[in-house]
Amino acid sequence: MRAIMGHAHHPYRRGASAVAGTLSAMGMILIGRRLTVADHQRLLADHSLATELLHADRAGPELDLDKAWHGIHFLLAGNAWEATGGAGEAVLGGEPVGDEAGYGPARLLGPEQVRTVAAALTPITVDTLRSRYDGPTLDAAEVYPHIWDEEDVFDTYLAPNFTQLRTFYLAAADAGQAVLLAVV
Repeated sequence: MRAIMGHAHHPYRRGASAVAGTLSAMGMILIGRRLTVADHQRLLADHSLATELLHADRAGPELDLDKAWHGIHFLLAGNAWEATGGAGEAVLGGEPVGDEAGYGPARLLGPEQVRTVAAALTPITVDTLRSRYDGPTLDAAEVYPHIWDEEDVFDTYLAPNFTQLRTFYLAAADAGQAVLLAVV
């Protein structure tokens, strides 16, 4: 159960059964890790370390957006797949680094890029995202995981995961860290 990693049980999360089989137990999830200066330098010198660094902590990744990543990206970037500047780089931004991590290589955002993303996320609140949320628009854009017609999906799934993402970037920026992300 996902609660082991600090996540409450939710019907959209991995390991839970969704209504009418909307989601399988597995799927594309976004994970991330804040990199120390030393780990960032090691990765820049040897891209093959990306997967090892991403999974360095046996307790799990520091960031786990589960399947909410694509909806959050859409609300921040205004499109389904392109990373736009600032907050629009929080989920799908960065430079590809290393080998296949699941669904493509991991992506690296250096400390300066992390500061830019964090600064752009700072004024964005859950209410800001709520004002951008429209389930039929996400469905029309084919935003994964195709649950946007569910009644409380924003408040119980997108909002808490966005809050986790925002906290993650603000902490990384404060510490002068790089960020490594992957959809696995």
